[in-house]
Amino acid sequence: MQLCALSGVSSWEDEVRDFLKEEAAPCADDIRTDALGNLIVFKRGARPAGNKLMLCAHMDEVGLMVRRVTDEGYLKFDTVGGIDRRVLLGKRVLVGPKKVPGVVGLKAYHLVSREEEKSVPKLDEFYIDIGAKDRAEAEALVELGDIAVFDGRPELWGDGLMKAKAIDDRVGCAILLTLLKEDLPMDVTFAFTAQEEVGTRGAFGAAFSVMPELAVAVEGTTAADLPGVPPQRHVCTVGQGPAISFMDRGSIGDKDLFRRLRDLAEEAGIPWQLKRFISGSNDAAAVQRTRTGVRTGVISVPVRYLHAPSGIASVRDMEGALALTRALIFDLAKEV
Repeated sequence: MQLCALSGVSSWEDEVRDFLKEEAAPCADDIRTDALGNLIVFKRGARPAGNKLMLCAHMDEVGLMVRRVTDEGYLKFDTVGGIDRRVLLGKRVLVGPKKVPGVVGLKAYHLVSREEEKSVPKLDEFYIDIGAKDRAEAEALVELGDIAVFDGRPELWGDGLMKAKAIDDRVGCAILLTLLKEDLPMDVTFAFTAQEEVGTRGAFGAAFSVMPELAVAVEGTTAADLPGVPPQRHVCTVGQGPAISFMDRGSIGDKDLFRRLRDLAEEAGIPWQLKRFISGSNDAAAVQRTRTGVRTGVISVPVRYLHAPSGIASVRDMEGALALTRALIFDLAKEV
């Protein structure tokens, strides 16, 4: 939950990276930050394995970026990463390094025509209201290029659920950090990557420098288990365990690694599910294509309302993803 509360829109991951670095440093044998902002941590285990395994989780989240200030003091913006425009109206945001509070606004409803009611407003019609009286007052608080992050308090609620922004992929970061603090049976490289939400940019550089034999992306993925969505279009289901991917829009998983993850889950009694509908992408897409190629797999935590101000995920699914990732490390250690 603490990780979800941090601000880390793509290319502005500093706050998340600083937290992870401070937590990881006492347990790391080597820790570095590369030019793209990836935090790469190497931890020695009981058996030397070099770069056999790299675990990936991305630090960044979707958000907004200020591109213009109006004469009236409102902020016009572009999205950073994939955001459904329908979720923006009325949402609270924090803008720039000063975390200036603001609200996303739109033309008043009583001025909307019947034709306009039938369509989603264009991005250029939205603005951020930070309470400034004019351009000069707004520019004293924010700069062009500043990012805005959704402002929401993480909390536990319902039947073992968590509500928060940025569950994708702070849940993966939390899982990697937990494992990093444990005694491991083999060497593991942990890559906390940057700029995944804008094209898996960080993961490519991280994999290029680490050159792993195997890599597993631990991430949050859309669930779509919602009223009105036909069952055949459900990607996975919140509360039914971590999802194992055989294919998505960015990569096709290594067959042997996919089967291994499936069998390990069965043997350990970890509830699991297939990522049933082919959608989305993640760091595995970039890692898989690095140098001469890398065998990749994906372990996902199902999340409702992905890339929105409030996502919902199951704590049990998170625990299952942690247990499955741990089981993989111990199984691979038998081979080194």
